[in-house]
Amino acid sequence: MPKTNFRQRLLDGETVVGTFQLLDSAMVSEMIGVAGMDYVIYDQEHGPLTAETTLDLAAAAQNRGVAPMVRVRTNSEAEIQRALDIGTAGVQVPQVETREEAQRAVDAARYDPIGSRGLSQYVRAGDYWGSETYTDDQNEEVFLMVQVEGERGVENIEEILSVEGLDAVFLGPYDLSQSLGIPGQVTHEKVESLMTEVCDRAAEANTVVGAFADTPEIANRWIDAGVQYVTLGVDVGLCTEHLGSLADDVNTDAN
Repeated sequence: MPKTNFRQRLLDGETVVGTFQLLDSAMVSEMIGVAGMDYVIYDQEHGPLTAETTLDLAAAAQNRGVAPMVRVRTNSEAEIQRALDIGTAGVQVPQVETREEAQRAVDAARYDPIGSRGLSQYVRAGDYWGSETYTDDQNEEVFLMVQVEGERGVENIEEILSVEGLDAVFLGPYDLSQSLGIPGQVTHEKVESLMTEVCDRAAEANTVVGAFADTPEIANRWIDAGVQYVTLGVDVGLCTEHLGSLADDVNTDAN
């Protein structure tokens, strides 16, 4: 199975760019690589993808040099284990609001002595037969990110950042806006203030920060604030928007 040094790139301070994928298409995963992006997030939380469908997509992405991440549906041992056993680069765990919830994600994603992830070497992540260093290799290679998406999570951010085995926090501006009573207003000063606060606290804790951005302009602003893991758009939205723009630019009234 193709390997990447994706986790180490981020821990070394590199800024990477990716996107969400909801479409069950290996060609889309390849296109993301052809476009020059660093990673793709297979969205099992808000999309129809499963561990079974994600496996083939992850293989296509890796063959194009793209790190496959999975946003799991829930913060559960079974969800996280299945997402990692198929050989992905890591997981994003949604709706984490407390230290205990962050610790639960670490326990599910890391092998002993850091966590208690269920062990089978006969999986794609272990090249189907494992090795003497398999669990250590996985602990070194798997990128674990929890999503802080509500006001309560921001209030508890320092405790969340203190959890050993956690690599990064991801800021979800849409859910943050909803928790503040201004749903969808992702550039509102209240949302941006909370996101900036998390960026500052994460920098102090030497923890990677990720964030979603609808446009390159928004993405660049968050890079300036310290975001390294820049998720730009969603495949279905980008496709629909571009097709709509093309259709609007055609003068069908010319005749």
